[in-house]
Amino acid sequence: MSEEKKWNDDEILDIGSVDEEDFDPFGDDDFELESQQHEEKKAEEKKAKEKKLAEKKPPQKAESKEETPSNPLEAEISAAAEKDAETARDGLFSKPPVFAYAGVTEDVTDTSVTFDELRIAKSEDFPELDDGKRVSWTVEYGKITKPVPSPRKKTVAELKSEIETSKEFLDSLKKAKDKSPSCKLVPKVTAQSKGKMPAYKGVFPSFEEAEQSGKMISLFPSGDGNVYEMRKTEMGRFITPVSETNAIRKVRAGFTPALPLIPAGVLLEILRFFKYMAHKGSYEALANIYWDKQAEEFVVDIPEQKVSRVSVSSRLSDAFDSGRYIHYMDIHSHNNMNAFFSKTDDHDEKAARVYAVVGKISGFFPEIKVRIANSRSFVEIDPSVVFESVAAVRDFPEEWKNAILMESDEADKKLAFLKQLVGSKDLGTLSQTLQTFLEKGLI
Repeated sequence: MSEEKKWNDDEILDIGSVDEEDFDPFGDDDFELESQQHEEKKAEEKKAKEKKLAEKKPPQKAESKEETPSNPLEAEISAAAEKDAETARDGLFSKPPVFAYAGVTEDVTDTSVTFDELRIAKSEDFPELDDGKRVSWTVEYGKITKPVPSPRKKTVAELKSEIETSKEFLDSLKKAKDKSPSCKLVPKVTAQSKGKMPAYKGVFPSFEEAEQSGKMISLFPSGDGNVYEMRKTEMGRFITPVSETNAIRKVRAGFTPALPLIPAGVLLEILRFFKYMAHKGSYEALANIYWDKQAEEFVVDIPEQKVSRVSVSSRLSDAFDSGRYIHYMDIHSHNNMNAFFSKTDDHDEKAARVYAVVGKISGFFPEIKVRIANSRSFVEIDPSVVFESVAAVRDFPEEWKNAILMESDEADKKLAFLKQLVGSKDLGTLSQTLQTFLEKGLI
C-alpha cells in the first residue's frame, strides 16, 4: 500500500473565491475581460497619439464664405469696383432727390416731407395731382425702381436712404457707367373713374331706336348735323337740340397724317415753279403730290393743264397707278392774290384728300393755306400738320459751329422771365430790377 502524498497550504493553487457549484474550470470570462481591457488601452494610446500630432500642426485659416478669385488681377479689379461703388454711393447721400413729372424736374431740398405732402405742394401747379387716391409714386434711382407703399407715412429721406444702403443699389453702381445717378421721385395719375350712365338715360344712333328704347331721356343724332335730346313725361314728348352733353364724347375736326411730313425741299421746288409762272404773266398753276409706297418717298407731278390768271384746268396723269401711288395732295397757286379757297375750289375738291393754295407768290414770304376735304365738308388745318418747316435744320458748313459759345446761366433765365413779365425792351432797367430782387432774396 502506497503512502498518500501530503500537500501544504502554500502549495495549493487558488483559482477563485467562488462556490464550488459556480466554479467552471473551462470558462473564458477572464479571457474576455483581459481582451476588452487590451482594446480599451489600445484605443486610448491611439487617441493620445493623434492629439499629440494635432498639437504640432499649425492652425488652419477658416474657410472664406465668398470664393476668392483664382486670378489675382481679377480680385484686384473686383475690390477696386467695390471701393469705387462705395465712394460713389457715399457721395450720393448728400445729393438732393428730384421731383420729376410732366417734363419738369426740380430738386427737393426738404426730404423730411412725406410723398403725400410733396403731392399736395405740387398740386397747385399740377391740378391732376390733387386727388391723392388717384396718385401713386415710384422712386427711380439709377437702375433701381421702387414703388412707394405708403405715401402718407413714408418720407422722401427714408426711402432714399433705404435704397442707398441696400446691397442691390451698391451692386448696380459697380456695373453702371453713370456713378452719380439722380434719385427721381415720379408721381403717376391713375385712370380716373368715369360716371356711369343712369338706367333711365341712353344714347342711340337714330330717332327710331331712341323712340323704341323706353328710356325717359335719350340722345340721338339728326340728319341736320345736330344732336337732339328726347324726354318723355306724363305731359308728352319733348325734343330739343343739345348744345353740350357729357354723355357723348367731344370730337375735334382735323387731320392726323399716316405718312411723313412733306419735305421742305419739295415744297420749295413747288414754290419756285409757282413764282416762275407768276413772273411769266401772273398765271396760276397746279402740282400734285403722290406718295410712292415702294420707294417710300413723295413724288411731285405737274399734270397737263390749261392755266389763266384766275383758273387752272388739268388732267390727271396715267403714270401714277393707285396700286403703288397715293394721291396725297393738290396744291395750286393764286399768283399774286391772297391765299384762299374759292367757290370753284369748293366745287372741284371733292375727294378725301389734302388741298393747299399758295398766294402772294412774288412776295418774300408767300401765303399758304391747307385744308382737308371729307364728304363735301372742309376743315382748314395748319400747314405744319403736313409740311416740314422751311426753317428745318439742314446741313451747313461745320466750321460755323466753331464761332458759337453757348452759355446757360440761371440769371439769364430769370432776366428773360422778367422781360416777358414786364414786357420791356430796356435791358438796363430790367438788369437793375433783377439785381434788386436778388439782393432782397425775392428770386
